[in-house]
Amino acid sequence: MAIDGVVALGPAAALFRSLGDPTRLVLLQRLAAAEARVVDLTAELGLAQSTVSKHLACLRECGLVDFRAEGRQSFYALARPELRELLRSAELLLAATGEVVALCPTYGTSPAEQVR
Repeated sequence: MAIDGVVALGPAAALFRSLGDPTRLVLLQRLAAAEARVVDLTAELGLAQSTVSKHLACLRECGLVDFRAEGRQSFYALARPELRELLRSAELLLAATGEVVALCPTYGTSPAEQVR
């Protein structure tokens, strides 16, 4: 038996889990600035092509990223403008809380773990 409201929060929890990976966050931040091809993202972010493709596929499955084809190239972009607002709100919240979240013993990460 579910507690009232917990089931209703399932989609929100799934959204935050999809945003919970540092690599996906860096991809979303980059795509918030402008659309890009996988080759652009790998060069700019220093990530392997397989890593970028895997995380873009995850973000596409979650409905957060979409692409448009132009010839043989695919240009990826945020699927929803609200995502820019969410990322900006997260930046403001992190600025207000300082390093408290990063130091959290449960969810905090070391600098080496921040982007993989």
